[in-house]
Amino acid sequence: MVVISLVSVSELKEGKSKGIEYENKYIFAVRKDNLFHVYWNICPHLRTPLEWQEDQFLDNDGELIRCATHGALFDIGSGKCLVGPCKGKNLRKIPFVVQNETIMVEEIDLSAPGSF
Repeated sequence: MVVISLVSVSELKEGKSKGIEYENKYIFAVRKDNLFHVYWNICPHLRTPLEWQEDQFLDNDGELIRCATHGALFDIGSGKCLVGPCKGKNLRKIPFVVQNETIMVEEIDLSAPGSF
């Protein structure tokens, strides 16, 4: 089993998000209410990247994940699309653990669908 370190928890401040690239696969992490969430950086509608600028995955209030392409809004905890053309669909979560103050995933969990 190969485990990959994604980001230190100290780098991911409360109410913020961070994009991460690993071998041409794109994911992002969010810290909300001191909980961490990790998703593929792919909108379920057009399969485009979600962010409009580096590490900018959240709406202005930091309450929802926002797709920059068409403005869809997703619940941070579940990844469910609440508003927009992909309403009812979900972002794809990536299983992770926090170990030694670092968010980590198994390499097998990054085998797909993270390429554009």
